[in-house]
Amino acid sequence: MTTIGFIGLGLMGSGFTKRLRELDYRVIGHDREAEKVSAAAAWGVEPAGSLAALCAEADIIALCLTTSDAVASVVTGADGLVASRKLSGRTVVDFSTTEMAVTHQVAAAIEAVGGRFVDAPVSGGPGAAETGTLAIMFGGSEQAAEAARPMLEQLGRATHMGAIGTGQATKLVNQVLCLTNYCVAAEALRLAQAYGVDAAKIPHALEPGLGNSAVLQAIYPRMVEEDFAPRGYARQILKDFEMLHSATKAQHLALPMSAQAMTMFRMLVAQGDGELDGAAVVKLLPEVGRKA
Repeated sequence: MTTIGFIGLGLMGSGFTKRLRELDYRVIGHDREAEKVSAAAAWGVEPAGSLAALCAEADIIALCLTTSDAVASVVTGADGLVASRKLSGRTVVDFSTTEMAVTHQVAAAIEAVGGRFVDAPVSGGPGAAETGTLAIMFGGSEQAAEAARPMLEQLGRATHMGAIGTGQATKLVNQVLCLTNYCVAAEALRLAQAYGVDAAKIPHALEPGLGNSAVLQAIYPRMVEEDFAPRGYARQILKDFEMLHSATKAQHLALPMSAQAMTMFRMLVAQGDGELDGAAVVKLLPEVGRKA
């Protein structure tokens, strides 16, 4: 039985580990918040006493963390994976959305001690992680890709994009297409409401046409229903936008639509709604006839 050491048991990590346990992988979990480790025990995740202990038992080590700093700390920190001296022959898969510089930094550190590294950010959210229907875009050497591929292909559609870093670069492309569309969907809802259209019918009506999108089918209905329970936090979307902005500056690119969408999420977080679902961005656009 393959053993997966899984680091990060939040919304996405919970979905991943439920799926892995359903597939009969042995999963050893670690999170800095003890209550998340305890919760994961309910679906069969074994607690790891430390990162070193997790590393010693795992065939593949997966990371699903909320910031690049957290990824760097887990891998290269004083008590991190590299310091455990147990990475030789093992594969580390980073499912996080991580800054390019940190991706290359941790990859080099892992490879220097005999490990393999794959950057494998995903799109689809916690529900898709649990059902194995994620979009997984991954980068790494052919050897690392082959080591990770059997697990990745059971978690969703896994596409090897090329060398280390190409997974994260593809995720940036995804974020332009997906996260900017949150704001477009919010505008579309307010337009429908202004004309007295039954806004709940819009996804069905537009599904066969070019206006359809995953955001229209999955996120827009939450806006209609004002259902802002977090499937993904607004603060995380802002973090991803800011990462995108930094990356595009480094490439001397101008992305004006994405920049405007980032401003909207900054406003949403600034007004105290960072813990809500990203669909809450619609709150910034008052409905006609309703006071802001």
